Amino acid sequence: MQNKGMAAGPIARRRALLTAAGLALPVPALAQATRFPERPIEIIVGFTAGGGTDLDARSYARALEQRLGGTVVVSNRPGAGGELALGATARARPDGHTIGTTNYPGLLTIPIERQAQFKLSDFVPLANIVTDPAAITTHVDSPYRTLGDVIEKAKAAPGSITYASPGVGSDDHMQLVLLEKAAGIRLTHVVYQGDPGLRTALLGREVDLIGLNLGAVTAAPDKMRMLAQASAARSPFQPQVPTLKELGFPVEMGSERGLVLPAGTPPSVVARLVEATADIAKDPEFIRQVESRFTVPIYEEGAAWFARLRREEARFRQIWQDSPWKER
Repeated sequence: MQNKGMAAGPIARRRALLTAAGLALPVPALAQATRFPERPIEIIVGFTAGGGTDLDARSYARALEQRLGGTVVVSNRPGAGGELALGATARARPDGHTIGTTNYPGLLTIPIERQAQFKLSDFVPLANIVTDPAAITTHVDSPYRTLGDVIEKAKAAPGSITYASPGVGSDDHMQLVLLEKAAGIRLTHVVYQGDPGLRTALLGREVDLIGLNLGAVTAAPDKMRMLAQASAARSPFQPQVPTLKELGFPVEMGSERGLVLPAGTPPSVVARLVEATADIAKDPEFIRQVESRFTVPIYEEGAAWFARLRREEARFRQIWQDSPWKER
């Protein structure tokens, strides 16, 4: 009996140590780390299907499926310049099964101009992955052959020229706000949901100009003439089109497309998705797909990306004080 008791003692102690070690880790974190994903992952896009953000999200979704071994679906929830989708992402269960796409500058400008359904602190960043400069485009049969023609007419008849964008506070709208201020003109702003709506409006001659990203225009240029691009330097995809800076207007603006999770997502899940996203960003096939749409793959790690966005947020707040774009 004594020998049996002595043998049982070490076993009991080992069991106690193993139990204590297991209790030292939160059960939900262990479950997430071992079972994620437990169901299909949803990527929420704030614009209509077929636009640049939607196509980037679908390329990312296919690549993410390969890395996680689960199903990834893309849901389009257009409206309010992307606010509806960002609000849905912010309210989603923070377990890694909902990813939101973001668009700069709307991610920053929307909460500045109104009581929005989200704020920057509602999200955990994965990464910024694509950039695409804003551009100003007209119909090929338009009387406006150059941006100079637009400026001249706008000064002679303020508000007579219509300019469409995918939403208030979007990069295409902010391009207009900054150009109006720099050139001393006023155009009439009209909102359409997503790239296809903008294209249809221009081809149907419903509007004079559209603010549509360079990649989208370059991919389907039929009956369109790009007057200017808002990139820092001429894009290799449109080297013949001058920048706004070249034309004398200090305006630089574009769509930066990133990915976020709801705040509160377990660190183990965040780490897994951060790792997968970093791997996708350097995948030759993903890069090929992004460049085939005449956009630039540009990976910016989440922490550095959000640190830069917080600095940019302060700049946009100053712009709002000087020229509140909602009223223009």
